[in-house]
Amino acid sequence: MGATTLRQVLGRKTLIMGVVNVTPDSFYDGGQHGTHGAAVAHGRTLLSDGADILDIGGESSRPGSDPVTPEEETARVLPVFEALSAALPDAALLSVDTYHAETARAATDAGAHMVNDITALRGDPAMADVIASSGCMCVLMHMLGSPKTMQDAPRYADVVDDLLAFFDERISYAVSRAIREDRLWIDPGFGFGKTVAHNLDILRRLGAFRSLGLPILIGTSNKSTIGAVLDAPVDDRMEGTAATVAIAIAHGADAVRVHDVKTMARVARMSDAIIRRGRP
Repeated sequence: MGATTLRQVLGRKTLIMGVVNVTPDSFYDGGQHGTHGAAVAHGRTLLSDGADILDIGGESSRPGSDPVTPEEETARVLPVFEALSAALPDAALLSVDTYHAETARAATDAGAHMVNDITALRGDPAMADVIASSGCMCVLMHMLGSPKTMQDAPRYADVVDDLLAFFDERISYAVSRAIREDRLWIDPGFGFGKTVAHNLDILRRLGAFRSLGLPILIGTSNKSTIGAVLDAPVDDRMEGTAATVAIAIAHGADAVRVHDVKTMARVARMSDAIIRRGRP
């Protein structure tokens, strides 16, 4: 799925971004796909289950996590990109979940179509140049602080208004660095430096982000807000995730980042049939 095809699809169906964590410590599936072979096999399974995009990451961004070096991150993810890009269906895309320019450059050289940057180009001064020169898409995500500190009493004057101002500034910065605006996406960063109340408010008011004129990605899958509302452990949050996915689609999400692709693709298909008047 090239950029032209993607633009044709946007607005007519919700894209499913499947998570491939090549890490030992991710909050949901840390260690399950930590080897290259296991990660590649998992990626292929997600594609067969209905993923439109595979988001491949080599560093956990769970609350309290420690960073890894770009060298270690690249060593984890590059073989996975090389293997998956060699047999990627025409209708699918690869994304690299990184804020390191070195990793992004290696991944885009190996076939990545998108950089999913949790720092919105603030983590590495060279990242904007990598994205501009490669012509890949870029997700600008909002995060308060860093994964290590982001849940230390997060505060906002108004979470949605503050995020809108943040994205206005980040979009202007990206464009000033020669990144085409039609290559940009936004992600409000559900769970990244937000309380339960903040996260629920973002979902409730997600439509406000349509004013930015860019596609919206959101990742709610199995996160602690769902656990707090349902009093459920991380491996028992499927129904809560499904509810957040449906609400996000109803309020304007263009893509949802999920772990359980098969189930959430069906939730999205049903939601699209209602919201987008698609065919069941």
